[in-house]
Amino acid sequence: MSGPALVLVGPPASGKSTVGTAVAAARGLAFRDTDRDVEEATGTTVADLFVQHGEPHFRALEEQAVARALGEHPGVLALGGGAVTSAATRELLVAHGRGGGAVVWLDVDVASAARRVGLSRDRPLLAVNPRAMLRTMLEQRAPLYTEVATHRVATAGRPPEEVVAEVLAVLTPEESR
Repeated sequence: MSGPALVLVGPPASGKSTVGTAVAAARGLAFRDTDRDVEEATGTTVADLFVQHGEPHFRALEEQAVARALGEHPGVLALGGGAVTSAATRELLVAHGRGGGAVVWLDVDVASAARRVGLSRDRPLLAVNPRAMLRTMLEQRAPLYTEVATHRVATAGRPPEEVVAEVLAVLTPEESR
């Protein structure tokens, strides 16, 4: 298997950064977040990219960042919540899973995600009526997460340590190189 030892997908506020950082630390691996990659490449925040250039522009940058990270990052990789909306990204993730890689969907319910998001201005798609937007987003993207995931881990109402332990349990020794 080449590429990341673990790829985390899931909606905003599912715990990808928190869980990914902890799993990487537990396995002695580097952690990488494709949203941060886009921000570093553009010199601006994801929220500002949405406002200044629109979602399609951001999604094109995100698609490139995911493809690059899947090809070069051997550690733990967290993708932005909407990365799975790209057919090209889904193809890469499915291929990664078929090649023996772990793609874990961190699944969260609306109530838990709404509590975690709060009124964060850093999540542009959730700026107006976060609870309704989360519900719609979760319903629309669930089939996409299902398509790409090799494992599903529920995060709702669970402490991060418990979720991290479950994610670590799905990794085989060769995936945690």
